[in-house]
Amino acid sequence: MHPSTPVTAGPPTVEPYVHGRYVIGPAREEDVAGARGVMLDTLYREFGYGYVPGWHEDVVDPVGTYLADPRHLLLVARDESADGAVVATTALHSRGPAHPPHPRWIAERYPSGSTAQLVRVYVRPEHRRQGLAGAMVRSARGFAERAGYRSVYLHTNVDIEGAEPFWQRMARQVCDARTTGEHGPGVSTVHFEIPPTG
Repeated sequence: MHPSTPVTAGPPTVEPYVHGRYVIGPAREEDVAGARGVMLDTLYREFGYGYVPGWHEDVVDPVGTYLADPRHLLLVARDESADGAVVATTALHSRGPAHPPHPRWIAERYPSGSTAQLVRVYVRPEHRRQGLAGAMVRSARGFAERAGYRSVYLHTNVDIEGAEPFWQRMARQVCDARTTGEHGPGVSTVHFEIPPTG
């Protein structure tokens, strides 16, 4: 190759890595059913409202949403002591938050295309307190930086046990929307941005 020939980098990747008895890495086709199971169980059993079509299209089609787009990512944690069962998920995509239901200024601050929105950070209850969520969020942040996103944004329902202290450690709060009722009764939304590394 001639020294002045530009080198075109491929899409960013996350190499699978070992975390205790788990392997964390990008979802493969054979992981999709397990990942969908983790997501749906969380929506129904923990959030209590189940699948909402306007909010959860990616849960029904993780292949089209994440695996088919090189700027999107679906990470899974597989429990190697249980035949590689998927026990946790973390995903990001290039769609910023929508207005409504979110405040207009949030949608303007985190526009689609330049914002990596972090979603589906779910760990099955019996696999919590193993550092999986933190490890997966750090991996997703690194992916977002390599993919050229300007910011990493997320929102969460802080009524879910452990959500608020976890995100206060991992991210910077940008809007406490608990009093706005933006997602309806029983959903206490807080918006965060994950600062870049370094």
